[in-house]
Amino acid sequence: MMGEPSFPWSVHRSGGFGGNLTVVDKVLPDMLHMVHPHWYQFPPMNPLWHGLLGFVIGVLGFVSVMGNGMVINIFCGAKSLRTPSNLLVVNLAFSDFLMMFTMSAPMVINCYYETWVLGPLFCELYGMFGSLFGCASIWTMTFIALDRYNVIVKGLSAKPLTKKTAMLRILLIWAMAGVWTAAPMFGWNRYVPEGNMTACGTDYLTQSWLSKSYILVYSFFVYFLPLFTIIYSYWFIVQAVAAHEKSMREQAKKMNVASLRSSEASQTSAECKLAKIALMTITLWFFAWTPYLVTNYTGIFEGAKISPLATIWCSLFAKANAVYNPIVYGISHPKYRQELQRRYPSLVCAPEPDDTTSAASGATSVGEEKQIPA
Repeated sequence: MMGEPSFPWSVHRSGGFGGNLTVVDKVLPDMLHMVHPHWYQFPPMNPLWHGLLGFVIGVLGFVSVMGNGMVINIFCGAKSLRTPSNLLVVNLAFSDFLMMFTMSAPMVINCYYETWVLGPLFCELYGMFGSLFGCASIWTMTFIALDRYNVIVKGLSAKPLTKKTAMLRILLIWAMAGVWTAAPMFGWNRYVPEGNMTACGTDYLTQSWLSKSYILVYSFFVYFLPLFTIIYSYWFIVQAVAAHEKSMREQAKKMNVASLRSSEASQTSAECKLAKIALMTITLWFFAWTPYLVTNYTGIFEGAKISPLATIWCSLFAKANAVYNPIVYGISHPKYRQELQRRYPSLVCAPEPDDTTSAASGATSVGEEKQIPA
């Protein structure tokens, strides 16, 4: 069992914070070679911050593991939800599950000791896992957006997504994520302790071009390229939905009826609702990870003074994204809510309508069964 570590600075703890102490003073000797000189100018953080960070990451970890575990269980266990498109949803939940399963407990331990106590190798693995699962999540969301584009915009001319194709895309996602996040383990950049010394991530303070080039290239392929692909997809999705709704209203007006909502039209509406869910999930991802990207760019371009507290909160905010997705699906996905109500009735606040009365009930299977015209 890990005991209370003994540090030479422990005699000063009763003297308060600041003085000649720095945030690096508590770092174990075997970790000092990984700490950038930038952090030596900052005083130790108040233990209350460590306690708060440990509590928050612990709660987020529990909620994420339970929530994403339920998503995986329900989408894999319900026959009506086992469609090619939903394989991507399961992959997203799996990535988010692993993100907090590997990130939460180590940070809680380190917040208790107020420094990284798990050794250099685990620091590198911690940074790599965070980067790996974040990369897998965003590229999964990108393929989800492309799938919505294929179904809604291309319609009948689109090639249906098969389970084989979905599995190949998932394999590609993990292969890309593995290559990009393994690079710092072999000398292209490196994984180092974050500012408050309780978590690890990419080195954005070393000013060599070898180190900076990794941040620039990685951010392009794992942030900007997925972002532009998603914007492209949803731009045409919104246009197709608007054109379809306008056509429906004009036909209804000519026929002097209130609505032309047929079964096929309802399925089209269901596809649009599913696209909205995907868009909400993706928007939350970018809101979560953008502050961490800004921190990295601030470091490599020396744009401002980065404090330990700012870096760890940006890192924590990014990891919190793993909590959002099960909540989004719990609120917005009717068929998921129906299955959740059947399996865990105490977790559903309001009963979900039956499939025959839910406009979005066929949203997850329509892409497999029939392509909808734009």
